[in-house]
Amino acid sequence: METLEAILSAHTFFKDLDPKFITLLTGCSSNRRYAANSYLFRDGEEANDFFLVCKGRVGIEIPLQGDPPIILQTVEEGDILGWSWLLPPYFWHFDARAQLDTEVIALDGRYIRAECEKNHSLGYEMLKRFAQIMERRLEATRLQLLDVYGKG
Repeated sequence: METLEAILSAHTFFKDLDPKFITLLTGCSSNRRYAANSYLFRDGEEANDFFLVCKGRVGIEIPLQGDPPIILQTVEEGDILGWSWLLPPYFWHFDARAQLDTEVIALDGRYIRAECEKNHSLGYEMLKRFAQIMERRLEATRLQLLDVYGKG
């Protein structure tokens, strides 16, 4: 069985990250499992973690009052989920629901935020990497809106 440190070190999101940062991230990582149809997080809840999806699939959803949610994007094995832990006010802006039984590595965003404040090199590396994820989420949202309004 691979260690958390080996998994993080080999992942493309963490590519070329200083090994001391990998060690730091490993120290605040844990394995979690979510049954199909259970939520990893909900819109409006405090955002304190981010996730590396190891197995399964998670839908990123916009909840709608009285209607089924709009699925903006799905993330699967190898994808990173969650960036709201990084930017104030640290609340989730979407729901994330396991579409299949899902296994993730959860990383403690509160701890990492504190470490980023102490070490701006780590903060810059995390912000650069998460900016790419934010850009992909915005693009997915744009495409979903085009589809919903029949312009896609």
